[in-house]
Amino acid sequence: MRITIFDSNEELDARAAALIASTVVERPAAVLGLATGSTPVGIYKALIRQASQTKLSFAGVTTYNLDEYVGLPPEHDQSYAYYMKQQLFDHIDIPLEQTHLPNGMATDLAAECVRYDRMLASQPIDLQLLGVGHNGHIGFNEPAEALVGGTHVTDLEPATIAANARFFEREELVPRQAITMGVASILKARQILLVARGADKAQIVKQALTGPISTACPASLLQTHAHVTVMLDKEAGKELMSDDSALHLVYS
Repeated sequence: MRITIFDSNEELDARAAALIASTVVERPAAVLGLATGSTPVGIYKALIRQASQTKLSFAGVTTYNLDEYVGLPPEHDQSYAYYMKQQLFDHIDIPLEQTHLPNGMATDLAAECVRYDRMLASQPIDLQLLGVGHNGHIGFNEPAEALVGGTHVTDLEPATIAANARFFEREELVPRQAITMGVASILKARQILLVARGADKAQIVKQALTGPISTACPASLLQTHAHVTVMLDKEAGKELMSDDSALHLVYS
């Protein structure tokens, strides 16, 4: 696991975008696993700039998003389908039919989960972008005694609902369920890029990267993966910087 701590979010965004871009350069038909929320916004902006400046094409790329809210149609401005179009897809040359998210409006959610898993099995992910929740969730895999390996419907924890309420007019409008890629599916990616920002993530980042591997902190399971790159701003990395003897920390 390689962990880099950046002095500025601008540099973090540029380096994360460069890693994604290099994956596409090396594999023009790359399969990218994408994330939503506030963490990737700057990364997507930097990726759009890099693509424009270098004429990098995404025409052969396929994408799979981690999750989608249950009950929000794609045109809803808080759906992740809408987010991805606004933040990335509308600004690069990727064909929309090559972009995939779980269908949170499916009449049969169990069948939708099976459909998504079959697609993932047919197109293994080359690079998976991840954020981490305050409670250690990745995707919407919430802390639990046992985790589901494949795509599944999950009930969102109160802490997750509260954290996402800033994107909605009122907290009661935040959906209570989501379809999420399972932890086993995430860990099948050839490479994982984990990004975290802010002092409020410092404790969970340290727990996830150095603490016991436990389903009580789903992100800790990333310790079992052979190719994880971690990019943190200095606030999110401050707990690690105090004790880096057992870690490969790079300061940038």
